[in-house]
Amino acid sequence: MAFVEEFKAFISRGNVFELAAGIMIGATFNNMLNSLVGDIIMPIVGWLTAGIDFSNYFIALNGKHYDSLRSAKDAEAPVVAYGIFINYVIKFLISSAVIFLVIKQVNRLHYSLAPQDSRNLKKD
Repeated sequence: MAFVEEFKAFISRGNVFELAAGIMIGATFNNMLNSLVGDIIMPIVGWLTAGIDFSNYFIALNGKHYDSLRSAKDAEAPVVAYGIFINYVIKFLISSAVIFLVIKQVNRLHYSLAPQDSRNLKKD
């Protein structure tokens, strides 16, 4: 019975609900961020790089030539698909920059809404 009581106390704390709300908001933000990067920014990057498709850059470890990564995988050839890694690095950098800009704006808004007295306190 102690487990049930402890579980009730755990669930009834506000932190659990705040955590659940944060996870739900984070999942939604993740979808928006993926769409921003994949549907808006990456096509622009593709246009700026004259349509280079990094995802098709690979090295076939068996020494044979394949026209595409798909054909190499269909032939079950061992490959190093470094182009896909390049795409993920680009997406990571763009996503990190977007998250940084969002956090920067949230902090600016939070600071502007803080009481004037707390902003004027000097550190000793």
